[in-house]
Amino acid sequence: MKFLAHVLAIIVAPAIAQTPEQRELRDIYKELVEINTTDSVGSCTQAAEALKARLKAGGIAESDLQVLVPPGGPKKGNLVARYRGTGAKKPLMLLGHLDVVEAKREDWERDPFKLVEENGYFYGRGASDDKSMVAVFVANLIRYRREGYRPERDLILAATCDEELIPSKFSGIEYLLKNHRSLIDAEFALNEGASGLLDGKGGYVRMGIQAGEKVFQTYQLEATNPGGHSSLPVKENAIYRLAGGLARLGAFDFPFKLTDTTRLYFERMSKIEQGPMAADMAAILRNPPDPQAIARLSSSTAFNNATVRTTCVATMVDAGHATNALPQRARAIVNCRILPGEPVDEVTRTLVRVLADDKIKLTPTHQAVLSPPPPLTREILGPAEKVSAELWPGVPLVPTMSTGATDGRFTNNAGIPTYGLNGMFRDPDGSGVHGLNERIRVRSLYEGHEYLYRVVKLYAGGKSVAP
Repeated sequence: MKFLAHVLAIIVAPAIAQTPEQRELRDIYKELVEINTTDSVGSCTQAAEALKARLKAGGIAESDLQVLVPPGGPKKGNLVARYRGTGAKKPLMLLGHLDVVEAKREDWERDPFKLVEENGYFYGRGASDDKSMVAVFVANLIRYRREGYRPERDLILAATCDEELIPSKFSGIEYLLKNHRSLIDAEFALNEGASGLLDGKGGYVRMGIQAGEKVFQTYQLEATNPGGHSSLPVKENAIYRLAGGLARLGAFDFPFKLTDTTRLYFERMSKIEQGPMAADMAAILRNPPDPQAIARLSSSTAFNNATVRTTCVATMVDAGHATNALPQRARAIVNCRILPGEPVDEVTRTLVRVLADDKIKLTPTHQAVLSPPPPLTREILGPAEKVSAELWPGVPLVPTMSTGATDGRFTNNAGIPTYGLNGMFRDPDGSGVHGLNERIRVRSLYEGHEYLYRVVKLYAGGKSVAP
């Protein structure tokens, strides 16, 4: 299967930026990537205004284009654009985010805020997450307008700020849902959260559609002590106490559990993978599941482990106040990603039990946002599978659960079922998302462009008329 997919990748790989539509997308994408939208020094408002100008020039009425800036956050603007249809059906939201994680120029091989095309890749912060998808949505709305496309649903583009910050004072999607719900209300939404997967040689393995994501919850752990002079050490030490609890947490695994989405994921992946991996994926689906298969699968990749259980991991430590003093305080941050449907309070109780030390104080740093997984109906799966089969014959569409967090946790919680679907393939190492030298294959950007162009039209219905 993988060999065939590799051959198909070579045969059907599109020409690079040969069509007017591809050149238009590249221009939009370049402008967006080169606008710094980090929290520290960047501006989502500048990016939102730039895209608004693009859409206006492309024929979208200015009255249907709004840059909405939350009070107190002048650089935290969000773009809402409405492409009007007949109104026969409730709107479809096209959701993406403008902000990106921090990127230090001295750490990167290339300037992270200059779009660089090199060796078949686009490089830049946000090249994959998530400016590729936002640029595609903008380019396709302009393309629809040029063609005179009249959908049965309004198409609502919501390009938000502060998706990458958790929690965020200026979360764009929270601000829009609370203050401008009527502008973005939709029957369902398409968002980031799932990509296609390439093998190590650039061959297609699978395309993904994401339904549901883990719940994000962070805790502070703290141990305190009167301290004293370091020349007179005692056994009671805040650092040792905290370290002991963290060591117990590091050795602990939350129970194995499958959701409807992850069960379907492993069912389909067991037919794609080969050898022992395929056998283990099938074995965990049995009733009861094979415990040895669970152990092997959990240790095979971090993604497999995170897919089958809640995870809690120490991410930050701060302790002591002087090199020659016993520590009076030791703190750590533990970040949990909780399976959908698993009570947060139950996870809290489990952490207390695993830390096994009543002198380690455990405090949630924020209130978790629950995110019920949306249903994978035929109305959702059908169009996604159809277009996937047209563009990549023989490459299966596989439902996935996101182990990370997206704006979809807010829209799902607000009653707008949200699905991750972008039609773009990533390398097996994750393509540097949130890391150094973030990239996306040039062909993958243009494939996603065509995929979303087609699939949105299937979801929205309607037809093209003379512009």
